[in-house]
Amino acid sequence: MEGIEVVIPAYNEEATVAGVVKAARACPLVRRVVVIDDGSRDRTAEVAQAAGAEVVRLPQNRGKTAALVAGEMATAAGVLVLLDGDLLGLDPSHLEALAAPVLCGEAAMTIGIFQEGRLLTDLSQRVTPFLNGQRALRRELLMGLHGAERRRYAADTLLSRYARYRRLPVRMVPLRGLTQGMKEEKLGVFKGFLSRLRMFAEVGWAFFATWSRETGVNK
Repeated sequence: MEGIEVVIPAYNEEATVAGVVKAARACPLVRRVVVIDDGSRDRTAEVAQAAGAEVVRLPQNRGKTAALVAGEMATAAGVLVLLDGDLLGLDPSHLEALAAPVLCGEAAMTIGIFQEGRLLTDLSQRVTPFLNGQRALRRELLMGLHGAERRRYAADTLLSRYARYRRLPVRMVPLRGLTQGMKEEKLGVFKGFLSRLRMFAEVGWAFFATWSRETGVNK
């Protein structure tokens, strides 16, 4: 079966990135794990490298979309798995579940949905599944982000809308026992809340912009 490569965009995730890297490397389908250190101010790069990842360092924080574009450029596999750097409870079986439908041609992209992790993240996945960063996809979908790097937080929305626009098969995959850190936990309540507001504003703009192109609005 075709091997996969894993791309992990990470910004200030020294506390969790090693666990994500080790779980990814333990998956028998994975042949490379690449962490894109998005201008971190902590030891994310060093910790990821010590855990066995190849690390690409961006000189300054550019946002998830730019990090994923850098990840696409640093990899070569036809199928890529995207993972957030703050996952908790990641298991090799999660990667296998994400990758299998893409590897066998049943889907062009899969989107992971947290289940039985913890209430807040499970609920957010049910409400906005298109925002989940845990995906497997054909690399040409990720290449579709080129030119959109300024949309810092919009990568997941852009990928979902792009697949829908091209009428590509997408499958939702349950990821039991998986969760992730929340912005309010990592940054503090106030800073985390502001960061979340910026993210939703960016996501909203990306959703509207792609919807406009698809429907002909503003032409």
